Amino acid sequence: MANNISTELKNLIGFLKNWYNEIVVICFATLFMILHSYREIENFWISSFIYFGIFPVLTILIFLRKNPLDFGLRLGNYRLWLPYILIFLAIAIPILYFTSDMSSVQGYYRSHRNFDLLKYVLQMGVYMLGWEFLFRGFMLFGLKEKFKEGSIIIQMIPFVLLHFGKPEIETISTIFTGLLWGYICYRGKSFWPAYIMHIVVNISNKAFVLGLV
Repeated sequence: MANNISTELKNLIGFLKNWYNEIVVICFATLFMILHSYREIENFWISSFIYFGIFPVLTILIFLRKNPLDFGLRLGNYRLWLPYILIFLAIAIPILYFTSDMSSVQGYYRSHRNFDLLKYVLQMGVYMLGWEFLFRGFMLFGLKEKFKEGSIIIQMIPFVLLHFGKPEIETISTIFTGLLWGYICYRGKSFWPAYIMHIVVNISNKAFVLGLV
């Protein structure tokens, strides 16, 4: 009995040591998503920036003891990812224009009175910094060493789940965009392409829904 307990304890310690980085990344990413949902700080965009941006950077420094720049914060291979952005947006924006008239999209994104586009753009700019870094930075590059390209698939799962409650067509589309953006960032060694694509898609969709364009 004692030998079995000792063996299992050694196995557990070995598991924790061998998978330390991956446990830290996945557990803290999950914790930050829970805290963002239950304990919002100030408002949604500041909360996202802190929980999904600042806290992961602190986790990298304190628990992983690595350079946050290695988690996609550099520009990376922009010659590779820039064409991807242009092609994606050339396809996505017309699709957004035609889907913006759908009742589910209108019902979710139709704004209140006195909508301020400039304020919205600034808020989304801050919001998406945290949001994209959590998935296409912290998780993607934090899991890359052990899972290689599999990290693209892993980061897609919570990205899709956090879209629950949004229009069905948008939530389904995040399976595709989660994989594509993850792949582009993985190959381009940077989270910035996903940030650029996501913010352009978000603002374009809002403008189409409100009839501003």
